[in-house]
Amino acid sequence: MSRGTEHVAGMSVYDPTCVSREVLEHATGRWGGLTLAALTDGPLRFAEVRRQVAGVSDRMLWQTLQRLEDDGLVARTPHPTVARRVDYELTALGRPIAERICDLIDAIYEQLPGIVAHQRATAPPDASAPDTAAP
Repeated sequence: MSRGTEHVAGMSVYDPTCVSREVLEHATGRWGGLTLAALTDGPLRFAEVRRQVAGVSDRMLWQTLQRLEDDGLVARTPHPTVARRVDYELTALGRPIAERICDLIDAIYEQLPGIVAHQRATAPPDASAPDTAAP
């Protein structure tokens, strides 16, 4: 078994019926990982999370935050003010996961020059570019 897959007896992220797979999907999916990473510096209002996680729709961000809250990774705190205010923050369960996601982001940044060089070296020729080899 690979590293990190047998921490809880009887659970395996490779089992499609295991809750760990669902939580993994929520935490590392397209918007989940970015949302958790955005919250590492402290609580944010919904609009602040949306600005950090550029490109996410309001509906998708709300669904993402709801899933992360349902998993116990994010806490939602409504404030009794005239203009409705809700803060989102990492919980004790969510913080170590968010920190590891930030570690993954850092590792990607460190490897990015090599990744980009590899992509450029192995990319097929651009069909729209003029063929300089033809007479």
